[in-house]
Amino acid sequence: NKYSTFANAVKNLNEGEHFEVDYKARSVNLTEVGMLKVEEVLGVENLWDDFGMAYHLENALRARSLFLKDDQYILRAGNVYIVDEFTGRVLEGRRYSEGLHQAIEAKEGVEIKQESKTYATITFQNFFRLYKFLCGGSGTILTESEEFYKIYGLDSSEIPTNKPRIRIDHADRIYKSQEAKFRAVVEDIREMNEIGRPVLIGTTSVEKSELLSNMLDEAGIEHEVLNAKFHEQESRIVAEAGRKGSVTVATNMAGRGTDIVIGGGSRGDENYKEVESLGGLHVIGTERHDARRIDNQLRGRTGRQGERGSTRFYSSLDDQIMRVLGGDFLGKMLNMIKVPDDMPIEMGFISKQIEVAQKRVENVNFDSRKSVVEYDDVMNQHREVFYSRRRGLL
Repeated sequence: NKYSTFANAVKNLNEGEHFEVDYKARSVNLTEVGMLKVEEVLGVENLWDDFGMAYHLENALRARSLFLKDDQYILRAGNVYIVDEFTGRVLEGRRYSEGLHQAIEAKEGVEIKQESKTYATITFQNFFRLYKFLCGGSGTILTESEEFYKIYGLDSSEIPTNKPRIRIDHADRIYKSQEAKFRAVVEDIREMNEIGRPVLIGTTSVEKSELLSNMLDEAGIEHEVLNAKFHEQESRIVAEAGRKGSVTVATNMAGRGTDIVIGGGSRGDENYKEVESLGGLHVIGTERHDARRIDNQLRGRTGRQGERGSTRFYSSLDDQIMRVLGGDFLGKMLNMIKVPDDMPIEMGFISKQIEVAQKRVENVNFDSRKSVVEYDDVMNQHREVFYSRRRGLL
């Protein structure tokens, strides 16, 4: 019952007035006004008298402001399913720990399931270190090479592509608002669609892919949607994504690691040559991700095996990465010089700053993973002793 009580207590709080969100550190804090309001709703004199209340309040606030439906999770048949932020796929059987999953269930008004008990844990890093030999390959490893070396002692080497890459990566287009940005994306899609070029659009969440899908419906542009809700159809949708005139809206799952053959048939046939002559597959990114690696994975959907292709990223000042960068300040500056909403801001320094912000977020994430490993290394010594003794007894 406490999960539901606290979900209702924070439901009507306003960001800025009642609580403040630190998007970089992924934390939420009540303001003085917010604390008084919650105490009033709950009918208590002091929230901090009972540690249990503080625990429920923190989870309810995080569920309310940092975990959004069709972004971090989806609802299906009365269940809350986590969506992997890197692949855009549903993580079957995985639940958030320490009461967070229950807080999300309370927020969504679905059945609150019992917390699962954890009998043993290990970090991914120490799990991988159990292997006698460790190696791997990826097209986007170089941005993470420092982490591979510091945690696993692995060097990263770049192997040249089979054929020279001739893909054109256009400069970012930055808009004042998300609304203006998505209008520009639809216009870009329309232009490509009119000449028959296939387009693949990458979005950062299920919610954004559905928003764009609705806008394309209004514009009368036929398209396919690939996200965590339709992942069973992934192979069919990806196989068709390179056909002449096809438009595919996808989350980050977009058939990574596969070649989207343009023309939809085999390389060298008539359809292939026709789409090649039009410029190949055009990839549009609707937002910069926290990690450059995810952006590179989207870019890598086109221009494979020496084919023609092009990419362009669109950003707006109210995107998540721009909040980290300080988009509010840029917004005020552009309002002062009266830049129209639908006019793209192609300032080289902003594009560079976005990359700086991405590196900053990557470093914060790396530091947090590194500190988890440092703590887990101590636990790992306990594990090794415990399991070797257990093996001996068995």
